[in-house]
Amino acid sequence: MAGERPDAAGERPGGGEERPGGGGRRLTTRETAERLGVKPETVYAYVSRGQLSSSRVPGGRGSTFDAAEVDALARRTGRREPSSPSGEPSVRTGITLITGDRYYFRGVDATELAARHTYEEVAEWLWTGQLRPGIRFTAPARAVGAARRAVDALPAHCGSTDRLRVAVVAAAAADPLRFDLSREAVLGGARSLIPALVAALPTVGGDGIDDTAGEGGAGGSGGEGAAGRSGGEGASGRNGGEGAAAGLARQLWPKLTARAPDEASLAALDAALGLLIDHDLAASTLAARVAASARAHPYAVVSAGLGVLEGPLHGAASGLAHRMLAEVLERGGAAPVVADHLRAGRPVPGLGHRLYTGEDPRARTLFGLLARIPRAAPALAAARDVVATTARDATLHANVDLALAALSVASDMPAEAGETVFAVSRTAGWIAHALEEYGEPPLRMRPSGHYTGPRPPQPLPVPDGPLTQ
Repeated sequence: MAGERPDAAGERPGGGEERPGGGGRRLTTRETAERLGVKPETVYAYVSRGQLSSSRVPGGRGSTFDAAEVDALARRTGRREPSSPSGEPSVRTGITLITGDRYYFRGVDATELAARHTYEEVAEWLWTGQLRPGIRFTAPARAVGAARRAVDALPAHCGSTDRLRVAVVAAAAADPLRFDLSREAVLGGARSLIPALVAALPTVGGDGIDDTAGEGGAGGSGGEGAAGRSGGEGASGRNGGEGAAAGLARQLWPKLTARAPDEASLAALDAALGLLIDHDLAASTLAARVAASARAHPYAVVSAGLGVLEGPLHGAASGLAHRMLAEVLERGGAAPVVADHLRAGRPVPGLGHRLYTGEDPRARTLFGLLARIPRAAPALAAARDVVATTARDATLHANVDLALAALSVASDMPAEAGETVFAVSRTAGWIAHALEEYGEPPLRMRPSGHYTGPRPPQPLPVPDGPLTQ
């Protein structure tokens, strides 16, 4: 791989060691993490970003780091003391737990929830701790109309995240109750916002299933009254009744591809939505909580999350994996594609996750559902080929970005489809964190800066040259 991943296994518990041949003092991964005040996983991230170099001792199992380089990084980042026992900032939350290569929503295995229940049911569980079989989200026509008009005014080349951000602002402007931060008001607004966002996206193909624009608004029979803001309940979720065929996944499908869906494809998309709802304090979720801490209304909270999600290191990762899988299929194998990535100094997308030592459980679940779709076989084979090709020098398992890419490639979706799925899904997670943060003291997420500039008092600056008009 492009950057060596240090391995804490086999390190000595004692102090640092001297470089063979009389060089500078070397630190183990654990010592480096302690000196920087971070987790060992963060040390791996520093290496992958080129901020820290590592080397392996001949015959040893662990990686070592130059002490002087570690100290220089500590001075640049200002992280010499941990801010919590774990070495990183922490926030109390009862929403998602990630441990032992698994993750849980309110104590329940998240992959089981997403595999057995619809996206809307998983969202309700995350928000309320209650399972409401057959819950459907609906949006009032006023919100849908405002969002669509705003999105339609954008340039044709705009991406889906641009459209979603604009749709959120328009839907907020159409909701006079948006400043009501009571629990029931926030829940009602969330149940109408998510289908409104989907309805605002343009339809890719005219396959006749775009049922997001009924007379009552988006999502079916909701109106502008209580039903339109709170959602309704129908038949049970994916284990009974109509399941994904009647829920948000069906509404979203024609926004992603012109291919007509089948039951297995809708189930895979619905499960992807459920799997991605939350993943602890990802960067976008932290931004959403900061907004909620300042008592921003839920629409503004979602806007904060979408702004961070648009970064290339967050929501856009699945698009890179999509393009890679498409190239693997075009060139007949992963070897030349992986070689090109490494030659250009680019990491192979869709591999590895700092929170999991093994395969991302979200990827494992989604791959299992894709295996039931015959036309997904080539994309799945391409994904397996990528993992096998890179496994020679480093054990990096598939992450959810690779699984999303397999879904989008198999379904003739564009490269940005995975980012769209991610954004729509994670909206429910941001709302869950907003609800939790609204119950905390306001403005508590206001850290103090660690000033590293010149110490005062300093003289007034002198212009470098003559003043110009």
